[in-house]
Amino acid sequence: MLRLARGLEGRKIRVRFAPDLRASNGRLFSGGTRGEEVHAGSFLRRREIVLDSELLKQPAELGRICIHELFHFAWLRAGNAARRSWQELLAAEIANHAKGELGWSAEDRKLRLTRNDWTRRTLRWREYACESFCDSAAWVRRHEEFTLAPRFQKGRRRWFLETLGNKALRV
Repeated sequence: MLRLARGLEGRKIRVRFAPDLRASNGRLFSGGTRGEEVHAGSFLRRREIVLDSELLKQPAELGRICIHELFHFAWLRAGNAARRSWQELLAAEIANHAKGELGWSAEDRKLRLTRNDWTRRTLRWREYACESFCDSAAWVRRHEEFTLAPRFQKGRRRWFLETLGNKALRV
């Protein structure tokens, strides 16, 4: 049994593995050449997480990716005030010229943002905020994908502790 996180509670989430995961236009595929390679995908309404079977060979990476995917469910349940607060933190980082991120999924989206996206809170901005939240939640140890400067990492750690605290997160 894989122990992922303490303090998470909620209805059951089905987890399954599939080989060679790829994503395109919001859809997840197993095998082929269509779409972009991904480690996992979450289906919130179906309460399902699909993980690439290659992760079974990399336990540390599997744990990090699982936490990221679980926090998609936490983001959904966090509520508007917490999501807005997180977005304000990100906007302040950008205003202070923060480069980098705490995972590839957020960094890829961050690099595509325009000033219009973060000032108008576009869909692209909201997707970045969600991925950043999930990557930040999975940020538990050094990893090559962590490119955000340490001074901004401290702000994110503080936000998680102050906003979410030590109480259980409903996913």
